[in-house]
Amino acid sequence: MNKILVTGATGNVGGHVVTELARAGLSVRALVRDPSRARLPEQVDVVTGDLTRPETVEPALAGVEKVFLVWPGFAAQTAEPVVEALAKHVRHVVYLSANVPEESDAPPIFHQELERLIRASVPNWTFLRPSGFATNTLGWADQIRTGVVHWPYGQAARALIHEKDIAAVGVHVLTSAGHGGAAYPITGPDLLTQAEQVRIIGEVTGREARWEDMPPEEAREHLLAAWGDANFVDSALAGWRSFVDSPEQVTDMVEKLLGRPALSFRSWARDHEADFR
Repeated sequence: MNKILVTGATGNVGGHVVTELARAGLSVRALVRDPSRARLPEQVDVVTGDLTRPETVEPALAGVEKVFLVWPGFAAQTAEPVVEALAKHVRHVVYLSANVPEESDAPPIFHQELERLIRASVPNWTFLRPSGFATNTLGWADQIRTGVVHWPYGQAARALIHEKDIAAVGVHVLTSAGHGGAAYPITGPDLLTQAEQVRIIGEVTGREARWEDMPPEEAREHLLAAWGDANFVDSALAGWRSFVDSPEQVTDMVEKLLGRPALSFRSWARDHEADFR
């Protein structure tokens, strides 16, 4: 097998993908913005590149057969030339997309545009469509320490997925046959409201933690300051609002693909206990 290129190689999911591929003895190349700051296994071929600068991508594709694609940021302005380069050089693209509810008034997000471009150009692709990332709850860490989390839509129910499960599915798809043209909705096993997520984190960390709803318009100002992309902010808020009345659907896709149950949110909280202390 020729090289597998992993983008987002120092992120929550990409880092696990790189490590698991290297542990399996496969030839892995990691695309990173600053190799001097990358902390990856010694045998990994680390190269400089940035998906927002398409001219840096094609040199990294030499000898690459498959790509695990994680898109940076919240917009797809530079996606077309990157996808064209992938279509020219590689045999299979596994794209980390998102599981967007079909019945939602949320505005379209960049994942849908990336999927469209990949379908149109890349002959062999697989889309991973995870539910909400459990790691996103790390954004509550400072508030957990105070004992109260202020955020909107406490009764929004989601099946958050452990980043290790996303990576494990990605590695499975990259290293086994029969996944071309598939779009896999992958979720965690637990349907929990945001308020319940806070309670579980509190139980695991030994802290009393409770939820207080924040007005959505106030949260929007916080998110605009943090993310900068109004379209993505409005999509996120609309998604959370939709999960109050129509909870996220739990799937057994992780178990079907990996032959084991998906990791629970409580298991994720135990893995990240130190991050909340």
